[in-house]
Amino acid sequence: MLEAVVQNLAFAVIFALLLFLPAGTWAWPQGWIFLAIFFGCSQATGLWLRKTNPALLAERMKSPFSADQRPLDRAIIVAIMVCLCAWLVFMPLDACRFGWSHTPLWAQVIGAVLILGAFWGWVGVLRANSFASVKVRVQQERGQTVVSTGPYAIVRHPMYSYVLPLLIGTPLLLGSLWGLLGVAIVMPLLALRALGEEAVLKDGLPGYRAYADKVRFRLIPGLW
Repeated sequence: MLEAVVQNLAFAVIFALLLFLPAGTWAWPQGWIFLAIFFGCSQATGLWLRKTNPALLAERMKSPFSADQRPLDRAIIVAIMVCLCAWLVFMPLDACRFGWSHTPLWAQVIGAVLILGAFWGWVGVLRANSFASVKVRVQQERGQTVVSTGPYAIVRHPMYSYVLPLLIGTPLLLGSLWGLLGVAIVMPLLALRALGEEAVLKDGLPGYRAYADKVRFRLIPGLW
């Protein structure tokens, strides 16, 4: 658990630098509210997993960049990380330093609610799926089976689906309307990763093909 706490704190410091250095000031309430919500929810989720499913917590602590991952998947993860870092740098430039755009208070509140909703959704995903790894692999040593309950009865990759409210809520909370362009950049990359993940599961996880035939949509019900 100490490793998870240290990792979370390290990410919090990195996020703070990515946000506040471009902003040019530490006196940016929206930035502090975002950090409090994001990392408060992250820490709470980690504590909940430690109590309810420590094996899943350990699995999610693994690196998605390890050598056993397919090169294409590692490349997609790198692209996602680069885009997210650029996104975090751009939003304070927009909302705080240069003021290219802004959002009213009511939109900032909606943004905070959307971020909380994303974490609420991820908890539901983790509750339903004890095999929700950050790595694309079939967990034979853990006896992985197909999960088709909870959010998995609606879409095949709900973990990625709940990234969408985060991508919308964060720029609204921070006051950067231009930051909403992150949706058009990050979601296609997540869709590519979902396709690669499905290829691995269809080949290696018994019953996944039948599940994919039953649950038609991958990320967004009625769309894709």
